Amino acid sequence: MKLSTKGRYGLRALIDLALYSEEEAVPISSVAARQGISESYLEQLFGRLRKSGLVTSVRGAQGGYQLAKPASDISVGDILRSLEGNLEAVECPGLREDEGCEGADVCVTKYVWQQINESITRAVDDIKLDQLVAESRKTREKGGCAAVKCEN
Repeated sequence: MKLSTKGRYGLRALIDLALYSEEEAVPISSVAARQGISESYLEQLFGRLRKSGLVTSVRGAQGGYQLAKPASDISVGDILRSLEGNLEAVECPGLREDEGCEGADVCVTKYVWQQINESITRAVDDIKLDQLVAESRKTREKGGCAAVKCEN
């Protein structure tokens, strides 16, 4: 599985939002400047995140975006699925009863694909946004990647 810039930039942007929106809404221009991502691209990403119920927008002079729920209730999987869609490394019709596959009864590789897909799901769903925020704060204290633009 390879994530596009939607997933990579969106995750960075939400970590940034979680860091800076505890008191008030954060303008997209601030996130864009800190993360080195274009405002127009971030608007697209935040639109998807808003539709998924992960962020809310606040209008007006003090407007911007905030998390729609606590960072501890948002998983990396929630964010990536919102931006990327299906996270399965292999879409095997033999794993879906409704699609079917001619060789599903004798195919043993479907178990490999199932294990890989389940491992990815478990990994991204087990990591919560608040954990990444805590890691980011530690890194910022050391003057690392989270304090400046990161290449990932």
